[in-house]
Amino acid sequence: MNNIKSIALELWPLDEKLNSRCNGAHQVCLQCAVCGYKNKSYSLVDELPTQQGLAKYIDHTNLKPDATNVEIIRLCQEARTYDFASVCVNPYNVKLAKREMDRRTVCSVIGFPLGANLAHTKLEETKLALKQGATECDMVLNIAELKEQGYNYILTEIEKIAELCHENGAKLKVILETCLLNERDKIVACLIAKKAGADFVKTSTGFSKSGATVEDIMLMRTVVGDYMGVKASGGIRDTDKALQMIAAGANRIGASASLAIIGA
Repeated sequence: MNNIKSIALELWPLDEKLNSRCNGAHQVCLQCAVCGYKNKSYSLVDELPTQQGLAKYIDHTNLKPDATNVEIIRLCQEARTYDFASVCVNPYNVKLAKREMDRRTVCSVIGFPLGANLAHTKLEETKLALKQGATECDMVLNIAELKEQGYNYILTEIEKIAELCHENGAKLKVILETCLLNERDKIVACLIAKKAGADFVKTSTGFSKSGATVEDIMLMRTVVGDYMGVKASGGIRDTDKALQMIAAGANRIGASASLAIIGA
């Protein structure tokens, strides 16, 4: 495995005398906001949930381009019935989902599914999603910029969107699209997302070559430590795989096969 501390020190002029308090494998403090949250719900679980208990981990998802109003309403009805963590929908469907979910959590995707939008476009898309009722946003980072080592660009993009989300009482999840990244890329992306103030790192869009793996979840949790969320998404269609992801360090699951996962 790449030396995570060394990578963090390459990215920023950090004070090596300041040790991290979050158990992140970067060891040296990133001077981010995450330790201030100390949200225990983001950390590893002591005991795996039952099949029915999995519902509270799941973002019940329909991101199909042809999703109809009827399908989105059904998605929300199922989320209310089984008490899923949220519904995750395309920006066009946020307003309808908010109406159906009332005070429950609605998640919108941003820069989806490629992440190749201009940063300004993502920021405006986030503003609209929040205005229409989203309280969580899953944003795809600029994958090409990551591979080009444009780290300041990515940091600034995430910082601005995280700040906007937090000003509106919302959470930001950063989608890495792990199937397109090597190990170092994954580490760098997690470190930048954490430094920028994101609430979660997330594996995948579900629209690329493959989805979440246990190995990626373990790596992401190792990098970000105890007080940040890790979301596994893409290809999770049954109870066993969902439980494997949680055991590896995920505290949120993105799935369209939610009912099958909980045995409904």
